Amino acid sequence: MTDALLQVAPVGRPSIPADPAKLWKTARDFEAMALGEFLKPMFDTVNDKENLFGGGDAEKTWKPMMVDEIAKQIAGSGGLGLAVPIHDAMLRMQEGKS
Repeated sequence: MTDALLQVAPVGRPSIPADPAKLWKTARDFEAMALGEFLKPMFDTVNDKENLFGGGDAEKTWKPMMVDEIAKQIAGSGGLGLAVPIHDAMLRMQEGKS
């Protein structure tokens, strides 16, 4: 492999500081995504074939969306507390480039 292939192009950062509300929303969205990943294995272990209305293609289709919405609700209610340190880290990154 040549050295040219190993070089990685630098990632450009915006020259205008991000809106604090957008940073906070991004941090909350990230926490919701992380919570969704934590919840998926829990819902995968549910035996829905024993339930009268469980199973089927529709449940396979809608279950991931339900898990994502549950994760958003948990994050919106305070979540695990990941959003605050993520938000602070994004702010430090913004200050570091200025």
